[in-house]
Amino acid sequence: MKTLPLLAATLLAACAPNALTAPVASAQTSAVTDDYDALDTRIEELMAANDVKGMAIAIIDGDEIRHVRAFGHANVEKQAPLETDTIMYAASITKAAFTYMVLQLVDEGRIGLDTPISEYLAKPLPEYSNDDWDWSSLEGDEDWRLLTPRMLLTHSSGLANLRWFEPDHDMSFHFTPGAAYAYSGEGFYLLQFVLEEGLGLNVKDEMQRRIFDRFGMPNTSMQWREDFASHLADGYKFDGSFVEHDARSNVSASGSMDTTIADQASMWRGMLMGEGLSPKMRAEWTRPEVPISTKSKFPTIEVLDTYDPIGPEVHLAGGLGVDTWEGPSGRFFAKGGHNEWTGNIAQCDEANKRCFVLLGNDVRAELIYPAIVTMVLGDNRYPWAWTYPDLFRK
Repeated sequence: MKTLPLLAATLLAACAPNALTAPVASAQTSAVTDDYDALDTRIEELMAANDVKGMAIAIIDGDEIRHVRAFGHANVEKQAPLETDTIMYAASITKAAFTYMVLQLVDEGRIGLDTPISEYLAKPLPEYSNDDWDWSSLEGDEDWRLLTPRMLLTHSSGLANLRWFEPDHDMSFHFTPGAAYAYSGEGFYLLQFVLEEGLGLNVKDEMQRRIFDRFGMPNTSMQWREDFASHLADGYKFDGSFVEHDARSNVSASGSMDTTIADQASMWRGMLMGEGLSPKMRAEWTRPEVPISTKSKFPTIEVLDTYDPIGPEVHLAGGLGVDTWEGPSGRFFAKGGHNEWTGNIAQCDEANKRCFVLLGNDVRAELIYPAIVTMVLGDNRYPWAWTYPDLFRK
């Protein structure tokens, strides 16, 4: 069994029941606005100041989508504008959608959040090894038997974020499952495997039926579609270099979703309102579960021994596929999505039933998100420096 580093273990017990350019934008604005013309103007100003090539936003109030807008370019070189139906990469926002699908299965009794995954598999996990799924490196470590869907969805599995960050690309447990928060895409891959191998489900089909069709998302898929090619967004790195949109052929619960800002508005409206879930399961979705006190979210394993009081101060915690914290109005929850050329985040005010979704096909959009989010959700105490330490840690 793996042991949690002493500092992290002590904090958990106490809480339990490459440098980038500094951002130009300031996040001091505190007044919440419903003047969307003024908001759009301010976004355009911030984009120009930070050389952000393209981004899109959606604002949801309860059962109503209030505002959807795209700014800038899908492809600067072709002078192709970014539009509300332009295909954009969702990245890890996929995890929130996948989690919501899994919770529907839990509601139906198909899978249990606290049932060990071993009960759904015909043989021990390390015995599964092929071109698509390989868990053989866990041979000899029985910690895998402790894993439950809840641990995989709350990033408390003890697995690294991605196996190629590990020596020899071999998976291992860095702490006893359930003992701490360490963001893990591998945990989502594993739960996808359990659904497909253990329950005989097709995750692509389940996501289509339970999420995309349910919420009216015609331009969203877990796998590349040829009809996306005519209206997609390419990407831009922090140095401004161009990256062509990737046609992802593999379905990944961790991050293969292509989507549009219009579709994301529909998805977050539906999830915010709990459509497709029982009231009990909707409440379970955003319940804080695993306390977070590390200095940053990444690199996930390396930061386990670090501490920053901001996490405990705002009651930052891992929930089911989302992170939660306490703001002035009560509980908030969020899910981001990031790679070298993508910057996405969705934040929601649970008490006031308001969500703000931001998709950026230029990673520099992350520089201006605090200022923009504050205009829409107020000063909600979100720990930006924990999520983006290279940008916002002083």
